[in-house]
Amino acid sequence: MKANKILFLALLLMTSLAAQAQLPSVQLKTLEGKTINTAKLSNGGKPFIISFFATWCKPCNRELSAIHEVYADWQEETGVKVYIVSIDQAQNINKVKPLVDGEGWEYDVLLDPNGDFRRAMGVQAIPHVFIVDGKGKIVDSRSGYTDGSEEHLIEKVRELLKKKK
Repeated sequence: MKANKILFLALLLMTSLAAQAQLPSVQLKTLEGKTINTAKLSNGGKPFIISFFATWCKPCNRELSAIHEVYADWQEETGVKVYIVSIDQAQNINKVKPLVDGEGWEYDVLLDPNGDFRRAMGVQAIPHVFIVDGKGKIVDSRSGYTDGSEEHLIEKVRELLKKKK
């Protein structure tokens, strides 16, 4: 029982620390081969979402497909942007583009084959999603996916936009 409390408090502390952090600076590539500095990820002053996934991760793909179904509505309502970060290793990186294209996902895709950004963000398990405010501060984070939990993401984005007004 005591170990569970300590673990819970440690996780709570890590989550609250992550919730106040700025994005770390890591160089990643897009599917087109362009280099992007993660510290400069933005959405024109509006909130954005970063989702870590892998081609082989079924819950990741379910979550990204669920978001895809409502993404146009989310963008129209809030202007939110979604970045997805593949943690597929170099030998599997060639599977990312066919998956993204095949699913029709219209996200900004970043490749993290060495896990540098994943480690810098403290991601232990996928799917792992971060919500970032318009100033580049991480304001929310969660790991895992259950059907319907994507609603939490848009609710948090709406809250951020209300606070901004």
